[in-house]
Amino acid sequence: MSRLLLTMITLLPGLALGAALPVEKIAPGIYVHHGEHKDIDADYGGDICNISFVIGSKGVAVIDTGGSPVIGARLRQAIREVTALPILYVINTHVHPDHALGNAAFKQDHPVFVGHSKLSEAMAQRSGIYLQNQLVWVGADAAGTELIPPTLAVSTTHDLDLGGRTLSLTAYPVAHSPSDLTVFDTATRTLWTGDLLFIERTPSVDGDLLSWLQVIGQLREINSTRTVPGHGAVTDNGRAALDAEERYLSTLLSDVRSAIEQGHSMEQTIATAAQSEQGKWVLFNTTNRRNIARIFPMLEWE
Repeated sequence: MSRLLLTMITLLPGLALGAALPVEKIAPGIYVHHGEHKDIDADYGGDICNISFVIGSKGVAVIDTGGSPVIGARLRQAIREVTALPILYVINTHVHPDHALGNAAFKQDHPVFVGHSKLSEAMAQRSGIYLQNQLVWVGADAAGTELIPPTLAVSTTHDLDLGGRTLSLTAYPVAHSPSDLTVFDTATRTLWTGDLLFIERTPSVDGDLLSWLQVIGQLREINSTRTVPGHGAVTDNGRAALDAEERYLSTLLSDVRSAIEQGHSMEQTIATAAQSEQGKWVLFNTTNRRNIARIFPMLEWE
């Protein structure tokens, strides 16, 4: 790692962070910032996923922190414009950089960092490439970036008491990623899926596709009033959104399996698999190609 990179990554973020992130109040005490539909590439800005905070009588829980300390700091500023209560928990729904590289902005609050029991391992495995790429991804906003592992690791389920509301956390086997965690607010029956659910944006596979399809079935059984996906609009019809995601992933699985059975190469399959879904999702061509490149070698060994 270059000296410049080390310097950029370890410097504290500057004070001129810009305005607080805009947030939407979707239920009493629940606020969501909606990220843009951009791919993670050069200068994507670190602001592409949904990040949230929940307020109880005792304090605040943050759910995902964005893709840079600057985005995290702007989220923290938005929280402070709503409440002065202490930030008790910072929850990461999974390891991906757009969701977790804003954590450092909250170190000053001394929260409990919460994540899947596999999150520490996933962060350790990916830290080198994430930190190396961060300058390219967000430029000067990379200053202060850290991968902060959970101090509270969830292997099955765990409840957090915010005062007057409980957040119920559930850990899942490898699905979208190696470290997927959902959050359910029992007071308003609001479900945060992390990237186990994509709305509008093409679902991205970084784990086990077959397991993800099984997890979708489990999520469909949760009696939620509203659902906050990892990407896309908040919905009051989570089951329909899960159906759409399941349709894409099932089509992808079926088409890749069929191509393998017919002796097609990965390159041939990339041009054909799941093309019936084109036009139904944002960033389809780029993400679908990546998905095929990931699952094709796995399915060859079925």
